[in-house]
Amino acid sequence: MTERVNVGEAIARVLEEHNVDSIYGVISIHNLPIADAVGRREKIRFVAARGEAGCVTMADAHARFKGLGVALTSTGAGAGNAVGSLIEAMNAASPVLHLTGQVEREYLDRDASFIHETKDQLTFLKASSKAAFRITSPDNAVGVIREAIRVATTIPMGPVSVEIPIDVQAAEIDLPLNLAPVKALQLPQASDAEIDHIVSEIKKAKRPIFWIGGGAIESVEQVKAIADLGIPVVSSTHARGVLADDHPRSLGAFHNSTDVETLLKNADLLVVVGSRLRSNETKTYSVEFPENIIQIDANPVAQQRNYKIRDFICGDAKDVLTRVVAGLNNNPKVDAEYDQAVIHAKKTAIEALRTQVDQYALICDYLRAALPADGIFVRDITMSGSTWGSRLFPVQKPLQNIHSLAGAIGLGLAHAIGTSIANPTKKVVGIVGDGGLMLGIGEIATMAQENTDMVLMIMNDGGYGVMRGIQNNYFGGRQYYNELHTPDYKVLGESMGVKSWKVGSAEEFGVIIKEAIDFKGPAIIELDMNSIGPLNFSGPPQKKLY
Repeated sequence: MTERVNVGEAIARVLEEHNVDSIYGVISIHNLPIADAVGRREKIRFVAARGEAGCVTMADAHARFKGLGVALTSTGAGAGNAVGSLIEAMNAASPVLHLTGQVEREYLDRDASFIHETKDQLTFLKASSKAAFRITSPDNAVGVIREAIRVATTIPMGPVSVEIPIDVQAAEIDLPLNLAPVKALQLPQASDAEIDHIVSEIKKAKRPIFWIGGGAIESVEQVKAIADLGIPVVSSTHARGVLADDHPRSLGAFHNSTDVETLLKNADLLVVVGSRLRSNETKTYSVEFPENIIQIDANPVAQQRNYKIRDFICGDAKDVLTRVVAGLNNNPKVDAEYDQAVIHAKKTAIEALRTQVDQYALICDYLRAALPADGIFVRDITMSGSTWGSRLFPVQKPLQNIHSLAGAIGLGLAHAIGTSIANPTKKVVGIVGDGGLMLGIGEIATMAQENTDMVLMIMNDGGYGVMRGIQNNYFGGRQYYNELHTPDYKVLGESMGVKSWKVGSAEEFGVIIKEAIDFKGPAIIELDMNSIGPLNFSGPPQKKLY
């Protein structure tokens, strides 16, 4: 006998079949049939975020580890609040399913002043997502949700939004027989001739170098094999740990240091794998590359996107590199002089950064010593996150240094919560600035309610420290609008039931961070930067500002 359920329950069952274990959401009169089904069935954890931006960002972080993140928001202003987080998920290529309500079908697009209605919601969701769908037929709901998941998880991955009118969610349907997981579309495969060409170019090169990005995250063994043959590797900040930082040919993310730029310029072959070559990592595309560039990317539109590329190979990074390594046949290209140049370039870059950040290098050291090897560091876009956090903090595996790819402040706390829930057996440390934290400070309550096993480091300098540096460097030292009133974060944390500390020196932090990491559950450490000392940073390296 056919089972009758409402659409909300049918959607919940589709998610269960796709092994979704957590949904991040804000409940509303326009999404309660879905939330009710999740609650009744008790098979998926519902994380009650304090805002739509937070819940989508949590789902984004979750997706980076689990392969699919799910967020549930309201319609109208609720869906609008999610736009910035959808843009981040697009930049990070995170497979997020964003479910949002919509007004009853009868009143759609009529400007009828229906509660929560907004003009042309589907258009702004399409603009901020990889794709957006509207379900208007209850019987079509399961098919649309499954297709949305397929689109989100097909490379290039990204968030997909689905509008579901409230009367559609509540409508009863015959439960479809097929709720099974969908498969992403097959990736393009590089030809044997293209693989042979890459192998030939590597064999001919005297000073080859690789630049890897997020598309290479699944290629740990292959990248290590290439480095073991004698080829240095530069990574985007997103790809840090694909080649362990302690590998002698890892240049980490020090692509903006003088000696590493020299290595790139003087290379006779640059192989770019799964990287967008982002503006802040190439000085707005002005870092000089050699003429001989091979780019490997699963997305065909990546060809010639930012740099003039001699050879473009469309294919999955792991497949291409596996075949390239096989073609190289363990034929080493070790050059002692080149190795020494690589070691010197990295050492010089580390020393320069340690000098630049001064006391914060010690904070980095103390954090690394306290955080377990499998712990995860989550960074907001803040001075510490963009200096010692992005480059100096050592990581040995991918996805141990999570951050915003779009470069927006205010996502770090929500990213840390999603990371913690997706990794319940690992310790998570999130770092945020006082300015960025205020954009989503309510999520401290989510952190407490969900009892996440994480430490939130709040770098408090009483304002927008990055802006101070930029204004000082590029605007004659004139300082406007960067001073912010901030609460006592230790007291705030304690008021929410979160164990909290405040420190005023690197040495004091070294003692407290051990205690905080040993503590099971949510914790806050406020770092008084005015007591610790200045952190010199004027924003990402620029080709030219204004």
